[in-house]
Amino acid sequence: MPAEPTSDPVSRPAATPAPAMPPKVERALGRYRISAFIVGYALIVLCVAIILKYVFGVDQAVAIWGPIHGVLYIGYVLLAFDLAYKDRWSLAGTLGVLLAGVIPGISFVAERIVHRKVTARQKV
Repeated sequence: MPAEPTSDPVSRPAATPAPAMPPKVERALGRYRISAFIVGYALIVLCVAIILKYVFGVDQAVAIWGPIHGVLYIGYVLLAFDLAYKDRWSLAGTLGVLLAGVIPGISFVAERIVHRKVTARQKV
């Protein structure tokens, strides 16, 4: 005869689901995620353009791509501020996300952290 499972008196309480995300935050998060990916790839392209300029003497690469990246980064900043305002981020969290947009590859990491925290309804 199989033994009946016993209840453990020191068991963990069931995890409570995160509160529902307001629609305005959900839309702002979607826009931010897209901009983080675009700016991340654009910054990598800019780094390649800088290598082309200083190693191979192709000055046009930075002259063309530099301003394009600048406009994309401005859009990233505006969308990050939009999400930060709507989700009530801390100043340190907002500045960290903005700084992530200027370090090659880090915007991808910041996007994952922001997405995880916002969907879990934790403060950034």
